[in-house]
Amino acid sequence: MDFLWHKVSEEERKEIKEEAERVMKSFSKRLERVKGSLGESNSRKGDFERVEGEVPCAQIDREIMFDNAPKKNDDSIIAEKGDW
Repeated sequence: MDFLWHKVSEEERKEIKEEAERVMKSFSKRLERVKGSLGESNSRKGDFERVEGEVPCAQIDREIMFDNAPKKNDDSIIAEKGDW
């Protein structure tokens, strides 16, 4: 099968559809063999929103920040929107 872009013929569409169906059937059969369930043990419960102020902010090392900046002077980083 040619993987470069080309107009797909009806015959190729049929082959692609059949291959996709084979892949999905194979996957579903293997998935049935997985023991256990995806029930309550894997479900997410509770409130997962972060309350402002509870988590301390990460301290960013000034030297590391300046080392990563492509344009800088002695006391500031020179940056343009979308450039860095």
